[in-house]
Amino acid sequence: MSRWMLAAVLALGCWSMPLSPLAWAGDGASRLDDTPYTPQKAVYHFNFSAPSQLEEGFRRVGNHVKTLEKHGDLAKSKLVVVINGNELHALARANQAVFPEIPATLAKLVQQGVVVRICGNAAQRRGYQVGDFYDLTTVVPAAVTEVTRLQNEGYAYIHLELSDALSRDKLKSLYPELAM
Repeated sequence: MSRWMLAAVLALGCWSMPLSPLAWAGDGASRLDDTPYTPQKAVYHFNFSAPSQLEEGFRRVGNHVKTLEKHGDLAKSKLVVVINGNELHALARANQAVFPEIPATLAKLVQQGVVVRICGNAAQRRGYQVGDFYDLTTVVPAAVTEVTRLQNEGYAYIHLELSDALSRDKLKSLYPELAM
């Protein structure tokens, strides 16, 4: 049988098969897959447009930490944040008055085992020296080189895209026809 004929038979066979009711989205409720997570190695790459976005980025890393505490093995996991965007301004000690929540958030993440690294090239380009940042951070020569090093060591790469999360009420105001 030629490849063409085999493809035609397979295609016709697929179309003629009755579809199982399970193949359709139904009225059943979703469920939580609470399979325990094994230890994880992840590198978060922050390159945000505004310094104020650092708090949200840290919140997302905190969610990762909480999930590993509850459903995995945080003690054996390794989470690293590599920063090279405008959010690095919020980590400069001189800017603490403008970003007062950052030191406590940073300290909590570091206490939970998260490592924070700042791109030396990005810092220098923005007028900072190595010693200008909180002592809970480490300046590395270049973010891309650090991310590559970590990926070579088996770290999963996570690049956050920050957007406003729509609450159910906000979604309903945008789409009044939704049944919620």
